[in-house]
Amino acid sequence: AEKKLTGKAIAAVDADVIALEEVENLDVLKRFRSQRLSAQRYTYAMLVDGNDPRQIDVAVLSRHPIVAVRSHQELRSGSQAIFSRDCLEVDLDVQGKRLTLFVNHLKSMLDKNDPKNGRKNTRAKRLLQSRTVKQLVEARFGASPGGHPWVVLGDLNDYLQAGQGTTTGIADLVEWDPVENVLDRLPQAERWTHFFAGAPAGEEPCRQLDYLLLSKSLAQATNALPAVERRGLSTKATKAT
Repeated sequence: AEKKLTGKAIAAVDADVIALEEVENLDVLKRFRSQRLSAQRYTYAMLVDGNDPRQIDVAVLSRHPIVAVRSHQELRSGSQAIFSRDCLEVDLDVQGKRLTLFVNHLKSMLDKNDPKNGRKNTRAKRLLQSRTVKQLVEARFGASPGGHPWVVLGDLNDYLQAGQGTTTGIADLVEWDPVENVLDRLPQAERWTHFFAGAPAGEEPCRQLDYLLLSKSLAQATNALPAVERRGLSTKATKAT
């Protein structure tokens, strides 16, 4: 039933390129494509098994040719992997022009051993991941990367506001000068992408955890408004029903 809802939501969006999180492997992705999205013509599919032992990986479905792929799961801080899953770098050929995606699924705010302080206890990991993504973009496009066509996107697993006894771990990336967080083009009340029924008292249960960070030149090429597709969310997300 969950896969059916996910397929319907993707079909409703009808985007040329879809970045996904929590996909088990490439064979699963291709089977999902054939069973649920056959009419959508996603000819190209890419997934590289990442670091998460639960086999929840990032992936891409595209109507445009995927012409280059690079995994960054090997990056380490000491003995620990920097990326919980991966930062998957994918180059697309879009009508003869190269577009680069950096697909992410950063460290969760969940701490099973200390759930009340989960966001605070996991902040340092997201901060390191965010800074590393910036380094990867600069390594690819130089110290002033905003003039090139690229997007950092995915589930960054944090929000910009302070809360739960701590501050955000993703501001270095989301508020980085070479990018535009295009959901800021929407009214504040329309930007949320995640509903947390267990939010602490006094905190808004609706947060933006998922991001499209376009390079400045790419963002300035259009004044189009983004849209957040909420069909298929859990029924716990009462604000969306």
